[in-house]
Amino acid sequence: MINQLNKYSLAFPHPNDANEDGILAWGGDLNASRLIRAYQNGIFPWYSKDDPIIWWSPNPRLIMELDEFKISRSLKKSIKKFTYKFDTNFTQVMHSCKEVERHDQLGTWINDDIIEAYTTLHGMGYAHSVESYYNGELVGGAYGVVVGGVFCGESMFAKKTDASKAAYATLIKHLKLWGYDFIDCQVPTEHLKSLGAKEVSREYFLTRLKKSNYNEMNHIWKIEND
Repeated sequence: MINQLNKYSLAFPHPNDANEDGILAWGGDLNASRLIRAYQNGIFPWYSKDDPIIWWSPNPRLIMELDEFKISRSLKKSIKKFTYKFDTNFTQVMHSCKEVERHDQLGTWINDDIIEAYTTLHGMGYAHSVESYYNGELVGGAYGVVVGGVFCGESMFAKKTDASKAAYATLIKHLKLWGYDFIDCQVPTEHLKSLGAKEVSREYFLTRLKKSNYNEMNHIWKIEND
C-alpha cells in the first residue's frame, strides 16, 4: 500500500519505503516547506494533471558527476553560438519546458500548480534557471532546485538545436566553480546517460545527499549575468 501524506504534517515516509516503481507516497500539497523537506530527503513530486500529487524516490537513481559530463565537438561549437543568463526568466523557462514536445512521453507533469510552487521556491532562493539566448531570444534552458551542494534538475527545453545542452554545459561549468557536488537527474534516461550521467543505488544517492546537505551552497548561488 502506498502511503498517503497527512496535509497537516510535513513528514514523509523513509525513501526506502518506495515501491518497485519508485513511488513513495501520494497526497499532501506543494507548499514550499513540504517541497524543501522532500528534496532534502531525495524525494520529488511527479504526476499527471488529473492525478493526486505523487511523490517519488526511484531506485536506481540517475546522477551527473560534474567532472563526467561529456562535451562533443559539435556541442563545443554550439556553446559559442549562444549567450547565457541565470535566473532572469525562471517562470518562462518553466512554461517553455511545459510546452515543448517530447517524443518519449505523453503530455507534461508541469501544470499550473507546479509552476506556481516552483516560482515560489525561486523567490525564496531554492529554485534556479539557466537560460540560452540567441539574438536576444530565449531559445533553451533548464531549471531545478538546490539543496545543500546538489542541483536537482527538473526539466530542460530547446527551441534551437543544442540550446538546452549548451545551457546544461554552462550550468555544470558554474556549479564546478561554485563548489557544488553533483546534479540529481532523478529518473534514468538514455539522453542524460549519453551526456555522462550514471545510475546509482538509492542508498548510495541518499548517503551522498545527506553529506551534501551539510554544505550551505544553497545560500551561495552566484549570479554572473552581464
